[in-house]
Amino acid sequence: MNRNAVFAALLGSFASTATPQQPASPPQRPPWTLSEEEIREVVGHVRAGRDLTPKSWPNGAKVAVGLSFDLDNETGTLRDGLTSPALLSQGEYGSRAGLPRVLSLLEKHGIAASFFVPAVSAMLHPESMTAIAKSGRHEVGLHGWIHERNSQLDEATERDLLTRAARALEASTGKRPVGMRTPSWDYSPTTIKIAQELGLLYDSSLMADDRPYEVLGDGKATGLVELPVEWILDDFPYFWMDRTSTVRPTMTPDEVFSIWKGEFDGAYLEQGMFILTMHPHVIGHRGRIEMLDRLVTYMKSKPGVWFATHQEIAKYVKGK
Repeated sequence: MNRNAVFAALLGSFASTATPQQPASPPQRPPWTLSEEEIREVVGHVRAGRDLTPKSWPNGAKVAVGLSFDLDNETGTLRDGLTSPALLSQGEYGSRAGLPRVLSLLEKHGIAASFFVPAVSAMLHPESMTAIAKSGRHEVGLHGWIHERNSQLDEATERDLLTRAARALEASTGKRPVGMRTPSWDYSPTTIKIAQELGLLYDSSLMADDRPYEVLGDGKATGLVELPVEWILDDFPYFWMDRTSTVRPTMTPDEVFSIWKGEFDGAYLEQGMFILTMHPHVIGHRGRIEMLDRLVTYMKSKPGVWFATHQEIAKYVKGK
């Protein structure tokens, strides 16, 4: 049984949990029928390699902070074929209202950030790309073509979409993206191979550690730096409301501030890394952006905090 078939067997087991917006995979072989060899093959396909945390950060900093913003906008619903103006307007808020507040906050504090942008978002909102590029300090990274789910694509389609997205962002910004964040942090069996083919420096979609690490592919070093993410360090689970489901926001900005502050304090004590994932259409609301302002102010009050783009962090740890 080849790896793709094994992956299909595992993915198929979750078909019953798919939402109305996410088409269910057809029934596949039950995962409990897989042999130990097959399980090890799947688990070992993409794995965390050596820890890349440097002995010291630039200029003796105690922690590296990478603020990132996924400019998904309307692609979050378009990818599922949902064209309701009400749903699309939630995404439009990201570029129309949220992004200006995000950029204003970053300018106020004089810090850099990384923006992961689906190509369709860049196409629909060229003014947003211009605004991001204006300061000259921010980075734009890959985030798919239309926020597609990689695990639902065949290899040729996934390669085509990511290659086209890279070209589109380069045309929009004048710079070839060097890093990616897969849409919804979703991986297929061939995602790593395609990232290598594109010559990417880093990925920021996996969750095997709090520290930067080298990605292994089938037990071999890929050369790809992983800047890991985590749902507790993402604004979406705390603040988003989906009217088609029973999920409702239950967290106040103060509660989220407490969680993120605690994670930052831990990273600071460990002299590690703090990666925060946000979305302009989520974090960009007034009370939430005020909370982010407080968090950045708190982090800046600590000596030895290095605010950097994901590209800068990945380049630094790979060179150490």
